[in-house]
Amino acid sequence: MIYNFTQEEKNKIIEHYGESFYEELLKSLRIYTEKWELDIIEFVNYYSVNCIFICNSKQFGEAVLKIGNPCKEVFTEISVLKEYGGKHYCKLFDSDAENGIILEEYIKPGTRLREAQDLKKRTTSFSKIFNKLHIEPHESGIYPTYCDWVSRITEYMSKREDYKELYKLMLKAKDVCLELSDEYQGKMLLHGDLHHDNILLGDNNEYKIIDPKGVVGDPIFDISRFILNEFYDYGYVTYNFYKEHVEAVVKLLEESIQVPADTIKRCIFVEMTMVNCWNVESGEEPEMHYVLYAEAMMNE
Repeated sequence: MIYNFTQEEKNKIIEHYGESFYEELLKSLRIYTEKWELDIIEFVNYYSVNCIFICNSKQFGEAVLKIGNPCKEVFTEISVLKEYGGKHYCKLFDSDAENGIILEEYIKPGTRLREAQDLKKRTTSFSKIFNKLHIEPHESGIYPTYCDWVSRITEYMSKREDYKELYKLMLKAKDVCLELSDEYQGKMLLHGDLHHDNILLGDNNEYKIIDPKGVVGDPIFDISRFILNEFYDYGYVTYNFYKEHVEAVVKLLEESIQVPADTIKRCIFVEMTMVNCWNVESGEEPEMHYVLYAEAMMNE
C-alpha cells in the first residue's frame, strides 16, 4: 500500500530536503513498495539524512525502508551491513545504492541505549558492544579512513575566514589524530557514529547497531562519539559539570575496554572539534564551549 503523506509531513520534507527530492521520494515509494511487497505502517517523524518508514514486507517481514539521496555514504553503509551479515548490526534485506534505497531489519522493541537511566548501565552496554565489534574490512579501499575525515574537514575550515579560532583548534586536532594513529595502528572497520541512538535493544534483550557510516581506523576512534552524545540534551553546561561527567564516563570505559584515559580524552578532543566543524559546514553554529572544554581536559 502506497503511503499518503499528510500536508504537514509534505511541507516538512520539502523544507528539509527540497521539492525535487519530494517528487523523487513519491516515485521511489511506488517502485519499492511494489518490488518488495511493502505495507507502509509508519513514516518516522525524523528529518535527517534519509526519510524512514516502518513497514511489513511479504518477502522479508518487519522492516525499515530508508530513502535518501544517492551518495558515497549510502554505499559504505550498505557495504558495512553486508560485511557483518546481521551480526551485531541490523540485517540488510535488500538495497539499491545507486538510488539511495536501503531495506533493513526492524529492531524491536528498539529502545535506544539513551533510555538506560543509569550511567554505569549505559557504559557497560556500550563496552560489551565495543569489545566484540570491530573486524577487518574485506575491501578497505572502498571506505574512507578516519584520518581522511579529519584531513578533509581541516582543509574545508582553512577556507572559512569567519571561524579562525575553530580552524586553529581543528589544526591541533589533526595533529593529535596523526599522533594517535602512530600509536594505535589498527585498520579495522569502524561504525563512525557509535552513539546512544544508533544502539537499539532487540527482542532477545541484546543491543543491535544501526546506521553505520563505514570508515577504517583503529577502534579507539569509535569511542568518543558515545561520550559526546552523553550531552545531547544539555545545551550549554559549565566546564565543571562537563568535566565531572566526562571523567566519570572515561573512568568506567578505561576499565571496561582497556583504553587509557589520556587516549580517550585525546580522541574526544579530535571528535568534538571535527563534529563542530561539520556543523559549520552544514550551516549550523558550532558549540565552541564544548570544543574548548575538550581541549582543556586533554591538556590537564
